[in-house]
Amino acid sequence: MKYHIMPVTVAMQNCTLIWCEETLEAAIVDPGGEAEKLIAEIEQRGLKLTQILLTHGHFDHVGATVAVATHFNVPVHGPHQGDAFWIEALEVQCQMFGVEECPSFTPERWLNEGDTLKIGKIQLSVLHCPGHTPGHIVLVNHADKLISAGDVLFKGSIGRTDLPGGNYEELIQSIKEKILPLEDDYQFIPGHGPMSTLGYERKTNPFLQN
Repeated sequence: MKYHIMPVTVAMQNCTLIWCEETLEAAIVDPGGEAEKLIAEIEQRGLKLTQILLTHGHFDHVGATVAVATHFNVPVHGPHQGDAFWIEALEVQCQMFGVEECPSFTPERWLNEGDTLKIGKIQLSVLHCPGHTPGHIVLVNHADKLISAGDVLFKGSIGRTDLPGGNYEELIQSIKEKILPLEDDYQFIPGHGPMSTLGYERKTNPFLQN
């Protein structure tokens, strides 16, 4: 599996383009904004976008969803239905954070714990990891030991839980019961900031030490 991380918007949200080297089929994870930049990157690489994948419904992760989906005529998968209220209230979110409005939408498929997704010959497994938001999901490629973590886990930190639907205890439980059972050499792409490994976070992340 190949991937390319594209930070977008003032939030520097890590939008990730992933693709199968054999088929050149691709998916884009969390297109948070700057749709023209994302579209150009996909087309310049000669990839066939087949789907948009969303980890959760916050505006900085979904802001360019409608524009990219419309341009490539592809379906939107995810997040878990627990985040439906966030997506339905996208205009309110944008007003709340003082950013350019983006249209709400309904994903073609809500994702649940244990679901799988295919991008060419790549398979991703879905983990439902509430806490940052009720419907947050994490995507795991076990073959390449790579995780799209969204805003659940960061290098040296964890997702915020002070927004509506957030729950600190639930987030810690999600990390410890869903993500940390994976091996130390699994890398993860967080929603913001640099990549890390589970082994490094297990040893050094101050939120995971008790």
